[in-house]
Amino acid sequence: MEYWIVVVDDEALSLTNARSLLASNNMKVSPLRSGRDLLKFMEKNNPDLILLDIMMPEMDGFETYHALRDFEEKNGRAQTPVIFLTGENDSDVERRGLKAGASDFIRKPFNKDILLRRIKNTISYSKTIESLTEEATLDKLTGFLNKASGTDKMKELCATQTGMLAILDLDSFKLVNDLYGHDMGDKVLVSFSEIVRHNVRSEDVVCRIGGDEFLAFFNNLSEESNIASLTKRLNEQLMISCEEMMGEDFGIPIGISVGAAMAPVHSTEYSELFQYADSCLYKVKMNGKHGYEIYDPEHTFEADEEDLEREIARVTQIVEERGEGKGAMLLGQDSFSWNYRFIMRFIKRHNSEASKFLFSLTPIVKKAKMMEIMPEFAKVLQQTIRKSDIILQSKPNQFFLLLPELSKEDSGGVIDRIMNNWKKSEYAEIVEVKYSTETVSYKNEPEIRG
Repeated sequence: MEYWIVVVDDEALSLTNARSLLASNNMKVSPLRSGRDLLKFMEKNNPDLILLDIMMPEMDGFETYHALRDFEEKNGRAQTPVIFLTGENDSDVERRGLKAGASDFIRKPFNKDILLRRIKNTISYSKTIESLTEEATLDKLTGFLNKASGTDKMKELCATQTGMLAILDLDSFKLVNDLYGHDMGDKVLVSFSEIVRHNVRSEDVVCRIGGDEFLAFFNNLSEESNIASLTKRLNEQLMISCEEMMGEDFGIPIGISVGAAMAPVHSTEYSELFQYADSCLYKVKMNGKHGYEIYDPEHTFEADEEDLEREIARVTQIVEERGEGKGAMLLGQDSFSWNYRFIMRFIKRHNSEASKFLFSLTPIVKKAKMMEIMPEFAKVLQQTIRKSDIILQSKPNQFFLLLPELSKEDSGGVIDRIMNNWKKSEYAEIVEVKYSTETVSYKNEPEIRG
């Protein structure tokens, strides 16, 4: 069916005529005899439009209309467009209907063409407004409320509801962007959003307030065990998802940290509750991440010298453990560019040198499947050169390598090892490998101090 139309009229003949006319034009029709029937019907249904007769016993069209809008507002539902129907030729009645907020006004008996055109125009306009409203309030990547609309909603909830305001922040997310590129970072955010949706209830509200930072209000939730189990599930499921996307040895200590405060126990002001939750989040970050903290007004957290000493040891341990990857790093464009600039500054400052290699692969025979061959060549590069070297697939058939602390004299030996290892591959006979090298040296320049 093209549209779903509800027709509310106490006259059986009018209902029959409307149903016949609309059904013959590919529309689903639900006929109802009273305003009370409509309100009951709307509890479980969401039609595209309502044709509502004004002159009805018990509840007239205006009373029904206002009761419908009250119901929609109370239940957080979008307004269903309403077109009033009347057999009266009274301009005052028409003005009253349009002033109340009705989408249009149609007189009985129906003119088929006018009725169909106004129904289609009204629904089209309503869906356009709905789409624009959604675009203005939702974060495009995650589908959650964006920062502006989410903040407004959180202010309302903190002032009127009992529950928990929580900041959810991804741990070590920047490393995903740096090492795997921003496209993978977006995939992680989308995956995390889906994980959150599957672990919260319909009455909870979530918004995205920053790149990898989210805000949630959990209605009628006050038990520590609830946020503890939620944090545990989010961490476990996020790790599983990242392993599926980046491989089990992706090596990034990704996770989720949560800081929370209670409304109205700690405050009914959004700004105060957010500040309390943020201070709790900071505490989680400083004590190992991947956990949660609920605000306690009796306890404040201050970083002293001993805390900072523990923190630098902890960060060092994480970095050293994460660095034990297999082979050289194959990086995306953004991560490679950042590392390349850092390495070149380093070798210049320390009067050192580096070698650059460019490998280009060209198929010799038509059956060569380059989509299969290039990953195999990349694997040979990673396993042959050092862990301190970096690799960029600069084109679909090219790899650019930067090897710090490698002289021009030693670069020939590296080329030989790469080509010898590649000759062992089943693809070596069906592609031609060409290469070029360049060495950058600052060994004879004056030492840079500063």
